[in-house]
Amino acid sequence: MALPASSTGTEQGAPHSAPDPPFNPLVPAPPVSYPITTLEDLGSRTYFNSYHYPFNVSSVPLSSRRLPDRGRILVCHDMQGGYRDDKWVQGGNNPDAFSIWHWYLIDIFVYFSHNLVTLPPPCWTNTAHRHGVQVLGTFITEGDKGTVICNKLLATKESAQLYAKRLTELAVSLGFDGWLLNMEVQLDKQLIPNLLEFVRHLTEKMHSSVPGSSVIWYDSVTIDGDLIYQNQLNQYNKPFFDICDGIFANYSWEEDYPKLSAAVAGKRNYDVYMGIDVFGRGTYGGGQWKTNVALDVLKKDRVSAAIFAPGWWGLVEDSWGMVQTYPKALPFYSNFDQGRGHHYSINGNQISSDPWNNISRQGFQPFVKFGPSSTIQVLFDFNGESYSGGGNITFKGILSDNSAYFTTRLFRGELPLGSSPIQFTYSVKSGGSSKIGLSLEFSSPENQQNKILLASQDATYESLSQFAGNFTKVLISHEVSNPKSIPELGWVLQENSISMKGSTLTEIHAVCYQEKPDTELPQSPSEFYAVLGHILIKAPGRTPDFPPASSWIVEGQYIKWGQGSQGSSSKSLSIKISWKFKRGNGSPLYNKYNIYLVELARSESNDSMQRLGKAVQFIGTAHVGAFYISKLAVPGGISTIRFIIQVCNDYGACQELDKSPFFQLNVPAKLSAMKVDAFVDVDEEATTIAIVRVVIGKPKKKVLKREDRAKRLEIACFMLVSLLILVLIGQCLECSVAKFIRYLF
Repeated sequence: MALPASSTGTEQGAPHSAPDPPFNPLVPAPPVSYPITTLEDLGSRTYFNSYHYPFNVSSVPLSSRRLPDRGRILVCHDMQGGYRDDKWVQGGNNPDAFSIWHWYLIDIFVYFSHNLVTLPPPCWTNTAHRHGVQVLGTFITEGDKGTVICNKLLATKESAQLYAKRLTELAVSLGFDGWLLNMEVQLDKQLIPNLLEFVRHLTEKMHSSVPGSSVIWYDSVTIDGDLIYQNQLNQYNKPFFDICDGIFANYSWEEDYPKLSAAVAGKRNYDVYMGIDVFGRGTYGGGQWKTNVALDVLKKDRVSAAIFAPGWWGLVEDSWGMVQTYPKALPFYSNFDQGRGHHYSINGNQISSDPWNNISRQGFQPFVKFGPSSTIQVLFDFNGESYSGGGNITFKGILSDNSAYFTTRLFRGELPLGSSPIQFTYSVKSGGSSKIGLSLEFSSPENQQNKILLASQDATYESLSQFAGNFTKVLISHEVSNPKSIPELGWVLQENSISMKGSTLTEIHAVCYQEKPDTELPQSPSEFYAVLGHILIKAPGRTPDFPPASSWIVEGQYIKWGQGSQGSSSKSLSIKISWKFKRGNGSPLYNKYNIYLVELARSESNDSMQRLGKAVQFIGTAHVGAFYISKLAVPGGISTIRFIIQVCNDYGACQELDKSPFFQLNVPAKLSAMKVDAFVDVDEEATTIAIVRVVIGKPKKKVLKREDRAKRLEIACFMLVSLLILVLIGQCLECSVAKFIRYLF
């Protein structure tokens, strides 16, 4: 049985229609992720000439690629063939876009499609790396077309090595962690030695280029060249297993196959990933609501699991438990954002009311089982106000007299603490007497367990006395003023510092409780409602330190003006804005930038610039040093446009807008007479396209357009010729005068 065909369904709200064929990757357009479909394109490296390539580089590094020595969970992505809402690198407008937020149940994530070379969109790599998960692309050959490809790929040892090198180069350049190899074709046995060389060389090149990377063989063609799925590790596929990092066994295995495979693998038993098709197509146990049947067998027999098209995540957790833990290092920040929503906020202020999706924005996902409980319902709220990002964790229900408080796990970590204290900051919004605190669980070197409650700043003895005995210590937090937040929105920042030298922070829980009324009269249970906006753990005193705007070089490229749709004086603008730090082209200092638009008009009464309309408009988020704006509507009367690049760090802080780097562009009065500050290059076929470079803090150097330079050169040549003629005439006159004087004397 082959890897199942992609699941079907209706695409929901893609931000744009797919590029009309033929797709030209060289033409500037909203950046997309796309596969490589021909061996010729792979061999010739055409992908690196694509306009879209720089946008597809992931920006979040993986802290450690070393896989644990235990049973692992590999998840093979499958959503309508891949490259749906996730292909739009800068995000889209579908708040219901497919996403994954159970990263704590995953060790390896494979982005799969039925194209020859499936390159993971950077949004998946960014959020997977943030959660400590490896990301693999897919190389697949299947059917008659796949046979033709393999005949060329494996024609010689050198060709096999060449294409292995090309795949390595793609993984290294785009920042993902390896490959799933799926050779689902019948092969001439004479090609098998070169197939082995392809697998060996790819594995070696990946390991040398990306230490800890993974190359995994799919159980397809055998060592004899036959396309016969073995559904286990045996003598027919072990030669491939021996020269790579693991095998993804097909789904139709029987109950004793995992144990037999483990015996064949020897000490590498956890490198055997037994396939489970969650849809139940020929898989052991039937999949779907019985997925745990197969998982239980694999765990018992000490091998790993490869889950195709995952669903029913609760069954995975119940069978295998959590395989990832965080926080592990400081600073740690989570706004619980799932990478989609109906609005977007920063520091408690909503900066956009537009629906959106962008998995790269996804924060650390909590280890919460969302849903109703006996007392309090826990849910991720996309529609309610958020402190940061597009959502929050909402707690609502009834706390009766028999339930003095309610607690639920948020994170399970392995954060070792030194001698210095650590600081906790979290945002809360609550109604009435409802309160939220944090319960912190620590383990000492002597394995002593401590539970510390961080209670809200206005907690009273009467309310805490109901349950304080369940904690080792209770600390009252203090409220932190946030000058960036609007008080009327109701967000309160709670802060506390704690020192637990030598201990390890193992769990963080939310604690819901209510203020006890100051009366002895019996009270009926009241409704509980509170919202948790974010959590930040860092060293005390650490404040954001962003480089000044003058530290950045900002460029505008591929500038194209067009006629607008809002009247004869309106215009549309397409532009790529890019920026880099002056110190060099090394690793980026930041991996998140908010992009804003400011429209300016020149006052008729004076020469000062006046802001019109919305003072500052949020237009998107970039995760590399570039952002493309397509067909921006520019109303009439606007003379200057400013794009602000707001730099953000890993723990939720963003630079002040008035201190951020920016790119400024003059709006042409007429499209035929476009005016910009500087020209570095001009498209020969379109006079309204140019590249503009602005070095913040330095005077702008003006460079003329090619046609202007030609005219000036023509004038200069004419003047030079005229000068030469005058010189010749002067020499002739001088000679005649001399002869006349000699004649007279």
